[in-house]
Amino acid sequence: MPEVTSDERGRRVFQIHKEKAAEDAIGKIRKSQGVDWKVFTSTDVEILKYILEETWVSLDRDSWEKCAFSRLKRSELESIIRIGNQVKRREMREDRGIEEVSRILSTMA
Repeated sequence: MPEVTSDERGRRVFQIHKEKAAEDAIGKIRKSQGVDWKVFTSTDVEILKYILEETWVSLDRDSWEKCAFSRLKRSELESIIRIGNQVKRREMREDRGIEEVSRILSTMA
């Protein structure tokens, strides 16, 4: 069995933290959206997870923790998903998309 370097272990831990942060945020969003959550497709949720993960990487932890994901309105959530789609399709640069998502989330702090 090959040895795992400390760098590789660090990358794995970072990836786990990134995924957990996005999943926790989505859990709060899902709960607060109630029945409206059902309008979002599994693809929408995957895009949301992707853009939240990338935003988590860019924000300092204190700013992320201050985001009140449960206060996101449906229209704001739709905007975040739209931005995520544009970034994924390379219609928008990732750094610009993350800035826009960060701006939306900062209003929830």
